Amino acid sequence: KSKSSKLLDQFGRNLTRQSSEGKLDPVVGRQTEIERVMQILSRRTKNNPVLIGEPGVGKTAVVEGLASRIASNQVPELLKGKQIYTLDLAALVAGSKYRGEFEERLKKVMKEIMQRGDIILFIDELHNLVGAGAA
Repeated sequence: KSKSSKLLDQFGRNLTRQSSEGKLDPVVGRQTEIERVMQILSRRTKNNPVLIGEPGVGKTAVVEGLASRIASNQVPELLKGKQIYTLDLAALVAGSKYRGEFEERLKKVMKEIMQRGDIILFIDELHNLVGAGAA
């Protein structure tokens, strides 16, 4: 693809690509949750699902399962061709020395995502984003 994703590739991982390359483990027993996430993502408004639960209950597995479904084209028309990226917040924060540098990086990543138009962003440990970069 000619679509630029330099920052996304630097600060994230393309789960859809990893799935199509066989680098993700198969997801077992999360079909209901995956279906629900697909349903939410397919809505016209309020289409940002948030997965909440204790560590280890399978939130990431649901997202990886969705990536697998997208990679194998087993999704509604609206989700076909989308790419799921997981954002590495630690990498985004790492090396940001002066105040506002983290926010600036995040803005640039978000701009790239908006320009691409085919990205579903997965932010693991979202609660860590609140207040990040305020060091």
